[in-house]
Amino acid sequence: MRRLIVVFGAAVRADGSASPTLARRIAIAERAVLADDQNEILCSGAVGDHPPSEAAVMAALLARSIDPARIHRDDRSRDTLQTVAAAVAFTRAHGFDRCVACTDRYHLPRVRMLFWLFGMPGDTVSSARGEHRGSRAYLTKMRLREAAALPYDLVAGAWAVRRAARRRR
Repeated sequence: MRRLIVVFGAAVRADGSASPTLARRIAIAERAVLADDQNEILCSGAVGDHPPSEAAVMAALLARSIDPARIHRDDRSRDTLQTVAAAVAFTRAHGFDRCVACTDRYHLPRVRMLFWLFGMPGDTVSSARGEHRGSRAYLTKMRLREAAALPYDLVAGAWAVRRAARRRR
């Protein structure tokens, strides 16, 4: 089964290095890709506060241990909804069987919902319990952010799927 491991972007530091969140996601994706030689990876994330793009940072770090032919980049997506839409389009265009979302545990419910809205079978990989080193305040902030983003992306995702269906007609 050909699976596309989709790494959701996170901040790039001012010096162009991966933030701890991005580094954690890269490590998780690396393990998932190396576990099966049919897996390929899509690094997703545009330029945020600091260049280069999140996808470029991911791809450069992953190329140290993974054949660059198995690494693909989405340098345009600026948020979770855009990443899911790009991943679904890439998966369908390149004959993958499913997407595997690679992100943090607090982000997974929204990611799963969006893949479901786009009609894409998917799996998830995330950090193991205890692997996330963020403070309790940081995790609380991220969970609250996700709680607010879930209903927004439910509506925005449904509209995106509807627009895409109209364009195909």
